Amino acid sequence: MSINLKNKQEIIKKFGASAKDSGSAEVQIAMLTQKITELTEHMKANKKDFSTKRGLLMMVGKRKRLLSYLKEKNLEGYRKLIKSLNIRG
Repeated sequence: MSINLKNKQEIIKKFGASAKDSGSAEVQIAMLTQKITELTEHMKANKKDFSTKRGLLMMVGKRKRLLSYLKEKNLEGYRKLIKSLNIRG
């Protein structure tokens, strides 16, 4: 259930400041969003997988905290990111 190297590099290239920028909030949020969508599909098929459900909820919480940090530090970047990732309605 992890992101493969090719997808990871594409996410870093699209959302990062440089090709090696894997630690910025934007890149972390984009990677978490990718993992969340993959786990959501897994949970649709495996409703009783409670350990995965717990991990999924922890990822959603971490993404929420990172989004609130980004919103506080860079409002325009926050708006651009949520629009490009299609999150928050």
